[in-house]
Amino acid sequence: MSADIVFAGVVNGLMAGGVYVLVAVGLTLIYGVLHIINFAHGSLLMLAMYAVYFLFRKPLGLDPYAALPLVTAGAFAFAYLLYRGVIGRFAHGKDENILLITLGLSIVADNAALFFFTGDTQTIDVSYAGRFLQLGPALIPLPKLVSFLASLLICALLGLWMAFTDTGKAIRAVAKERQGARLVGIDVENIFAIAYGIGIACLGAAACLLMPFFYVSPSSGHAFVLIAFTTVVLGGMGSFAGALIGGLLIGIVESLGGLRFGEQLGQIAIPLVFILVLLLRPTGLFGGR
Repeated sequence: MSADIVFAGVVNGLMAGGVYVLVAVGLTLIYGVLHIINFAHGSLLMLAMYAVYFLFRKPLGLDPYAALPLVTAGAFAFAYLLYRGVIGRFAHGKDENILLITLGLSIVADNAALFFFTGDTQTIDVSYAGRFLQLGPALIPLPKLVSFLASLLICALLGLWMAFTDTGKAIRAVAKERQGARLVGIDVENIFAIAYGIGIACLGAAACLLMPFFYVSPSSGHAFVLIAFTTVVLGGMGSFAGALIGGLLIGIVESLGGLRFGEQLGQIAIPLVFILVLLLRPTGLFGGR
């Protein structure tokens, strides 16, 4: 491959990695606070993408970017109530119960979407979908550039919120030592629900940024959740910085793998990275013991 092709592949990989970052940040936040893997992550992303799709259809005709505040807030509210009403209530304080509950929610959501929306893929047609920007030898689709910049901005704002607000400090305290947080008066169950809500709100934002150039079907979320798991492991479980760097690296690996081996075979690079990280650095790039 020539240098121009490699450069274009790296740039397009970074554009795709921006959305991966946002999906992975939600997953790593939930893991960092609740210490569980959210098996419903991909299914909830799929539901958020359907929400964007139906908001775009007439009579509402709401542009995906304009729908971002609405879908993000709706995803947070839905996830907060889901945790308070189902996950937290039936988990009985056991992490293994949460794993089973989220797995069950994933199965229910996927099959409900298949029943109500059928298995057909759905897309939206926005006027700016075919616009490109020239960056040297690389042509960057405008929606992917917007999603990349918006994802980094959202992650930066979330990081600042976590660092400087009282609720953000409470979330970090619960993630570090939940029993100590209880002793100083923090409502740990409420923080669990807030952290779960923020993690799923990231999926709501990702859905709005994805839909101008991607499709939605009852199984579309699973492709992203595999990448998100790999990103979280690569960066380090529970690490925000790791999710950021890991998402961008996975995007580059996927893009260059597709150029070298073709679109289908190129996907094999992602599980290979996953295996190498587990073998060489099980804690990830930024993970602690």
